[in-house]
Amino acid sequence: MRIVFAGTPDIAVPCLRLLAAEHEVVAVLTRPDAPTGRGRKLTPSPVRAAAEELGLPVHTPRSLRGEEAEALVRSFAADAVAVVAYGLLVPENLLSVPTHGWINLHFSELPKWRGAAPVQRAVLAGEREIALTAFKIEVGMDDGDVIATQPAMLGEFETSGEALARLGVEGAPLLSRALHSLADGSATFTPQDHAAATRAAKLSVEEARVSFAAPYERVRAHILAFAPNPGAWAVLGGERIKLLSVADKPAPADVALAPGELLVTKKAVFVGTADQPLALGIVAAPGKKPLAAPDWARGARLGEAPRFEDETA
Repeated sequence: MRIVFAGTPDIAVPCLRLLAAEHEVVAVLTRPDAPTGRGRKLTPSPVRAAAEELGLPVHTPRSLRGEEAEALVRSFAADAVAVVAYGLLVPENLLSVPTHGWINLHFSELPKWRGAAPVQRAVLAGEREIALTAFKIEVGMDDGDVIATQPAMLGEFETSGEALARLGVEGAPLLSRALHSLADGSATFTPQDHAAATRAAKLSVEEARVSFAAPYERVRAHILAFAPNPGAWAVLGGERIKLLSVADKPAPADVALAPGELLVTKKAVFVGTADQPLALGIVAAPGKKPLAAPDWARGARLGEAPRFEDETA
């Protein structure tokens, strides 16, 4: 099948590589180079870097609206556009330009978790089962007909970032199969139940603050959901500390901690929740690189009876 690939971050790269091996990729659409790091150096997207390595032509429009963008998309004469975390909205006038439309790989079982952050919202909700969906993009938000789905699991201590990286690999064959089914005419299109839809809005820094007054399971899910970006956080000694993972370490049986209270041992840092202590994984102080919690604690000069501030303080 003659396809265009549209994607931007690391999680889209496995799909690009597989589709380039199984289909004729005539062009790649990705977001323009963006400033990164302390020097704010313009850096190509991971998809652009992979496409150039594969020798594929790359285009970086800032928008898909307007006559210039339409002329570009029409010039590809594509059978379909495969989309994975592209980051630009597709206007209605472009949806019917490819013969089979724009086919998106989404990281939930639609219509559940429509939106920008399906995996993050699933993790935040404490869910362990998720799915991958290949569907045809329509005018609404993730509301097009479903072509194929595939079940997947979320690990108990897996961050959203880790889950997305893994699901990007697992989803590549699903997207390719969906495109093959379009090519050979075997594809089926299943309308979504719009009444059952749930939203997966982008995570905000404000909602990333951890409430240790919640039970262990909710605190664990909260920290994992917001990692790596924007990063869950709590306030200690007037500083905003990022909590980037949870360690799979049970607290000693005789330890009881109040919500937010910290206990530092040689190999772990525990924090109290509403019902049981939780072991912190990776921690980052302001302006510092992320460290394993025990290493962070050794250099943090926590003093006696350290405790994260209550979020209502």
